[in-house]
Amino acid sequence: MSTSDSIHVSGVAARFGLTNWRQYIIYIGFAVIFAIFALTLNDKGFLNPNNLLNIVRQTAMIAVMAIAMTFVLSSGEIDLSVGAVAGLASVTAAMAIAAGGIFFGVAAGLATGIAVGVFNGLLTTRIGIPSFLTTLAMMGIAKGVAMWISGTAAVPIINPGYSWLFGGGSIGIVPVLLLWMLGLGAVGHFVLKRTTFGRRVLATGGGETAARYSGIDTSSVKFRVLVVSSMAAALAGMLYAGRLQSGRFQLGEGDELSVIAAAVLGGTSLFGGYGTVIGTIVGALMIGLINNGLILMGLEFSQQLIARGGIIILAVALSQKRN
Repeated sequence: MSTSDSIHVSGVAARFGLTNWRQYIIYIGFAVIFAIFALTLNDKGFLNPNNLLNIVRQTAMIAVMAIAMTFVLSSGEIDLSVGAVAGLASVTAAMAIAAGGIFFGVAAGLATGIAVGVFNGLLTTRIGIPSFLTTLAMMGIAKGVAMWISGTAAVPIINPGYSWLFGGGSIGIVPVLLLWMLGLGAVGHFVLKRTTFGRRVLATGGGETAARYSGIDTSSVKFRVLVVSSMAAALAGMLYAGRLQSGRFQLGEGDELSVIAAAVLGGTSLFGGYGTVIGTIVGALMIGLINNGLILMGLEFSQQLIARGGIIILAVALSQKRN
């Protein structure tokens, strides 16, 4: 093949996106895994509508936190406190509902997220402590506070309106949790791709020094994404509480790893500069899909961990190579 022919073939491949196939690996992987489970687990009820809706219900809170985590990672930071903040917000919301009703409970839950986010943001952007260490410390603090104020006991929520709106309700066969996930996903995608703030987040993560010379207040950007992340974690905790009709310090425990994995699976760079909210949501659904399928296969828990880890590593390796 001559040089001109090679150039022509490369041009055609680029025109049809064949050279950038890795950016679609999460969607390809999701479809392949879904097809494999559908063929092998059909007799075990994998395709049953109730089972598919349960995957959505179990994944929605991870997706809500992962949407915000996309902004944090894209800015070059990380938030390890989201799981503990979800547990703390579930407790504060439940206690406030018991004391003053649904509006007081929602306000208390969101205020918890804002307070934690401001604390994380100030320590990271004003004092200069790396967000990894700041949020790692906050993970322990938030869990400790939740255990302390709840006495390590579940705080019941006896409010049907709250339980319906935050996790337990459905419109027809459509779970309210799915609407939360899709609504927040649409907002997150628009903000990241279509607004000045989204472009500043990506610029900050892509090169903080260059972004500062371009007139971007990178400290303000990082502060805001950390606050948004904590607010999303608080909302996820409130959704957990609504679905389970109680606030518990254990809610969200360990979710930080699944949240980060969902974002990275979707194509968001761990090193900043690139993020995709749609990919993040698909990544969260893929984790839920894998968990559900492995359980239906009847694998032991240890085998589930091995298989899930291997699949995630393979998907991340393929999707991140372009970054």
